[in-house]
Amino acid sequence: MPTTPQATSPLHPSQALFDPDEVQQHPLPVCDHYAGVEPRMRKSLQLQAEMGPVFDITLDNEDGAPVGGELQQAQLIGQLLASADNHFGRVGVRLLPVVHPLFEPVLRTVLDLAPRAHNPAAGHPPAYLMCPKPRSLADVELAIARIDAALLQTGHGPVPVHVLIETHGALRDVQAIADHPRVMSLSFGLMDFVSAHRGAIPQSAMQVAGPNGQFDHPLVLRAKLAISAACHAAGKTPSHCVVTEFNNTEALRGAAQTACQRLGYTRMWSIHPSQIEPIVQAFAPTAAEVEQAVRIIRAAQAAAWAPIRDGNTLHDRASYRYFWQLLERAHQTALPTGPSLPSDAGLAWFPAPAQT
Repeated sequence: MPTTPQATSPLHPSQALFDPDEVQQHPLPVCDHYAGVEPRMRKSLQLQAEMGPVFDITLDNEDGAPVGGELQQAQLIGQLLASADNHFGRVGVRLLPVVHPLFEPVLRTVLDLAPRAHNPAAGHPPAYLMCPKPRSLADVELAIARIDAALLQTGHGPVPVHVLIETHGALRDVQAIADHPRVMSLSFGLMDFVSAHRGAIPQSAMQVAGPNGQFDHPLVLRAKLAISAACHAAGKTPSHCVVTEFNNTEALRGAAQTACQRLGYTRMWSIHPSQIEPIVQAFAPTAAEVEQAVRIIRAAQAAAWAPIRDGNTLHDRASYRYFWQLLERAHQTALPTGPSLPSDAGLAWFPAPAQT
């Protein structure tokens, strides 16, 4: 019988396969679900409680807030972060653009109301803060400076920053933005990016289907590839844009598969509760991929990470890294209806977090 990974090697795969000075961020959930209206916010928290932290929730204080009601929206968001309904601490906040006069008042309102530390009985701090519509690296640096000052003044620890790339200037500076040490993830803002071209890109580029859809129009595809490449070069998470045809499950599933398999995205936005599970499923490895990866990583550990043969294929540390990251994604996207890791491998490689 095969031995468990812990019995064959004291080194966990994440220790054995990556250099000590190589920063390894914990993978983000593959779905980022946006909610901006109170009933949708509360429904999203309920769904997350039922499904587990297989998706993040972003409470929207930008486009989701009524004009003139931004501070009231910030109060609601802060209260929801501090609610016992925020079970897992995987709820972030989209702020206003840094040039908006209410950027800092909204930020302070959210942070004043949000818990300072993770407490399952009393909510959690923001999992991240999303900065929309930066016009350049300078805007990102300004937003981060203001965020860090507000975190310090309100007694919070560091909170990761996510950035929306949706302007010409941000796309021009995309690699420098991805390289910023406080940035964890970049998202593509499809709708605003298309609108920024003043009609030069057709409306069809906001949709999935058609010869000039969002996966076919050259300018849109160029932007998506630039964001994905910049994130991977910097070790950050690229997050794919919305699919507005939220009633078309097949279009959504196809878009998620294309984003994941062809464009290198490891995360994707949802704008309707019905989109969450299809996105998670599309980004999850297949049962056959999981079986192969478990077999190879087990054999590699037994060989103390020396090269091995699997069938007629040779593998070494380069391919081990690939298969380990696939298993991380399988663990992260585990749904009751999807493929799962063998129990002994799951417990050895992904032990349950300590109860607080």
